Amino acid sequence: MYAFEIERPTTVAQAVEALKNEVAQELGGGQTLIPTLKQRLAAPEVLVSLSGIAEMQGISVSEGTILIGGGVTHDDVAIGAMAYPTLAALAGGIGDPAVRNRGTLGGSLANNDPSACYPAAALASGATITTNAREIQADDYFQGMFETALDDGEIVVAVSFPIPEGASYQKFVQPASRFALVGVFVAKYADGVRVAVTGAAEEGVFRWREAEAALSADFSAAALEGLSHPAEGMIGDMHGSAEYRAHLIKVLASRAVVDMA
Repeated sequence: MYAFEIERPTTVAQAVEALKNEVAQELGGGQTLIPTLKQRLAAPEVLVSLSGIAEMQGISVSEGTILIGGGVTHDDVAIGAMAYPTLAALAGGIGDPAVRNRGTLGGSLANNDPSACYPAAALASGATITTNAREIQADDYFQGMFETALDDGEIVVAVSFPIPEGASYQKFVQPASRFALVGVFVAKYADGVRVAVTGAAEEGVFRWREAEAALSADFSAAALEGLSHPAEGMIGDMHGSAEYRAHLIKVLASRAVVDMA
């Protein structure tokens, strides 16, 4: 690990100011960044810790929406987001206890790992990502593998999730990493169904719109029987071929619908 300095702002405004330094990088829970630093794959001269910012903490519920601070850890989401039980359960299934104790919602969404769980929840829920500068709809936020709509120095302050009538997240765990080999999040709202897939595609999380249309017309596992997801664009590696991941998408989507029955 290369040497670096660390700053610990106590407000979002202080953090934004600190990140104007070209050699500075924000530090959320550090579950991705710290291992990267240990391997000397990154060398920021200054880390700006976001863990001490009270504005980025807290969970609240209002008018059918749950608002979660960007600095809230996975463990705290698992305990405090029971107004959205599927989201709470998703958080409780991330990684291991050490990861859940340090990793944060905002850090996960900012990193946008193609196999992370939270992006599927945000996209399937039609969440709104609030930063220090603006609000970004989930449909516009995720822009590819490890790519988001965030500008340099922009911080995820909070995320609001509309609470669905019902939801289920089905995750086929990659046993070595505990990330999703494939994960499918199905959320049913009064105006339709949203289905988001993580872990499968080379471009990261995406909506399976054919399944959304079928389930919005007939919310049953039978509605998915005639569908199949193409293998083109899916990840293929030693843990599963592109064809295998494509197959899992339909299997897990069907399980989610059955789970919601």
